Amino acid sequence: MRIAVTGGTGKLGRAVVADLREHGNEVINLDAAAQRPDIRIDLTDYGQTIEALTAIDDRYDHIDAVVHLAAIPAPGLTANAATFQNNITATYNVFAAAKAARITNVVWASSETLLGIPFDTPPPYIPLDEEYPARPESRYALVKHLEEEMAAQFCRWDPSLKMIGLRFSNVMEPADYAEFPSFDDDPHLRKWNLWGYIDARDGAQAVRKALAYPATGVEIFIIANADTVMSRSSASLAAEVYPDVPVTKELGEHETLLSIDKARRLLGYQPEHTWR
Repeated sequence: MRIAVTGGTGKLGRAVVADLREHGNEVINLDAAAQRPDIRIDLTDYGQTIEALTAIDDRYDHIDAVVHLAAIPAPGLTANAATFQNNITATYNVFAAAKAARITNVVWASSETLLGIPFDTPPPYIPLDEEYPARPESRYALVKHLEEEMAAQFCRWDPSLKMIGLRFSNVMEPADYAEFPSFDDDPHLRKWNLWGYIDARDGAQAVRKALAYPATGVEIFIIANADTVMSRSSASLAAEVYPDVPVTKELGEHETLLSIDKARRLLGYQPEHTWR
């Protein structure tokens, strides 16, 4: 396929672009970042976005699928209103331009923040899954919630459309793993996302499998690694930090508390990397 990846110069984006190319796809990196993308695009400008998803002179005359990763990547990096305005505008433009270009295969980066991060209010149960209503606690997470709702309406308007939102955990590269042993000193340091993470390479695997998933309509998946960032057992972490939260299954020694069962079942996603 010829796949447009927005935000392909970012931490997750670099891994996604490399993985898709390694599997035989033509990938166009659309980004406004300072590092040179394939094509520099301001996604908050609808005219630029729709051109990028239809045709660019001397480059291509159509796009088969879209992976939308571009965004201000976390709360607290700029003013709340700036985060909201940038991210919701860019995502609307990508979704609307894809529809106008008759692109029916769209995968985008949703976020683990919709699970209730930073869990100042304890989670409803452990491990967390996609089954309870979103609990955005920041403007960044609010945008991700609105994106999921928006995708549902785009799919209602066009029954041939497939839109898959991947609620990525905290994205890590191998160079980041040297810091992980220090988390053991205080389990509260990483309780904000239930000690989860996603290796960028496994995040890329999830994107590739979401693109290949034979379905229509909107689907949402939590995407995390199979283990936590901690050396301690998952059961002991849950018992110490969230003693009043129900644990709904017997946990493996280091099993993720961000359930990836749905992604395993429907996408065939299986993490291949671990900091251990």
